[in-house]
Amino acid sequence: MTQRVVIHVDLDYFYAQCEENLNPSNREKPVIVCVYSGRTEESGVVSTSNYLARKYGVKAGIPIARAKKLLETAEAVFLPMNRSLYEEVSDRIMDMLRNCADSFEKAGIDEAYLEITNRTSGSFEKAAEIAAEMKQQILEQEHITCSIGIAPNKLLAKIASDHNKPNGLTIVNPGELAAFIAGLPVDKIPGVGKKVEENLNHLKVQTVSQLRALDATNLIETFGKSLGPYLYHAARGEDDEPVREREQPTQFSRIATLKKNTRDMSEMMPLLEELTNSVAQKLAETDMTCKSVGIIAILHDLSIHSKSRTLESPTADVKTITKNVKDLIEQFLQSMPNAVARRIGVRLSGLSRRSGQTDISKFLHG
Repeated sequence: MTQRVVIHVDLDYFYAQCEENLNPSNREKPVIVCVYSGRTEESGVVSTSNYLARKYGVKAGIPIARAKKLLETAEAVFLPMNRSLYEEVSDRIMDMLRNCADSFEKAGIDEAYLEITNRTSGSFEKAAEIAAEMKQQILEQEHITCSIGIAPNKLLAKIASDHNKPNGLTIVNPGELAAFIAGLPVDKIPGVGKKVEENLNHLKVQTVSQLRALDATNLIETFGKSLGPYLYHAARGEDDEPVREREQPTQFSRIATLKKNTRDMSEMMPLLEELTNSVAQKLAETDMTCKSVGIIAILHDLSIHSKSRTLESPTADVKTITKNVKDLIEQFLQSMPNAVARRIGVRLSGLSRRSGQTDISKFLHG
C-alpha cells in the first residue's frame, strides 16, 4: 500500500503580513492587527501581530491597551482588521494550493491541508520538492511566507507546520514519527487548549510521551467518549481523517511565469490560453459556472495588478472566457503603457453550480 503523504500549509502571521505588503514601510516596525470594540480608542483585543511585535510580548487575545503598554518604547503600528483584503489574498493562495493537491481542504483563512499521495507515489522526497515550489510560488505571487509540515497524516502535518516558524519546512518521515512527537508538550496537539492541558497536568501529563503512557479507559473516563479516544490516538501520531473540501470554492485561478518579461500580446496569449483552458476545465470538473472573469499581472518590479469584469450571464464556455481574458489584458496594457509583465494569470469568480445549488458541502459529506 502506498505511503500516505499530507501537507499542512500555515500562512505566517497572515493578517499582519498582508498589512506589511499593503504598506512596505511598516515591515521594520511592530505591526498589530486589532479587533476594536468601538467603546474607546483602546478598547478591544489583538487579533495578530508580526514577529517584531511578538518580541515585546504581544500575543493574540491580549487587550489593545496592554499591547500599547508593552510597545510604548517602539514605533508600533496599530491597525483595524481589513477582512476584505485578507480574504482576497487568501482566495488567490488557496486556489494556487488547490492546483497542487490530489485533494484539498481549506481549514481557515490562513491554513490548508493537501493530500499529495498520488502525485508523489508516497515519496516524501518528492513532497519536499512540491512544498519548496509552493513556498516559492506564494512568495513570488503574493509576497507572503508560509510554514509547511509534511507527514503521513493531517494531525502530524499540522504539528509539523508549527515546529519551525516562520517560513519553515518540517518533514516527519514515517520512521521518525515516534521520536518527533514523543518529547513535545501536550499543548502542541491540535485541540488541546488551556483547560484540557490543566486536566492533563492534574494527571501528571506534560509531554506527549507521558500522555501515551495513559490507557484508553483512563482517558475516556476523564475526557469523555469523543476527546478521550482522540487524545489516545494523537499521542501515538495516529489519524486517518481524510483531506476533503469543506466549502464551495469562491474562485478558480491559475498564474504562471512568462518565458521572458514582456508587454507583447502575441507573447502573452499562448500562456493565457493555456491558463484559461486549465481554469475552464476546473469549472467542468465541478459542474460550475462563473459570473466574473479577471486577469492578474505581476510586473517586472513585482507589483501586482488585476482587472476583472462581470458577465451578463454565468458561463463555463471556454471561448467566452478566452475572449474576455483577451479584452481585459488589452485594456490593462493600454491603461499602463510602461507595464512589463513577468507573470500573468486568469481568475474566474462568482462561481455557482449549473443546477443552481450554491452550497455543495452536503454533497461532499453525504
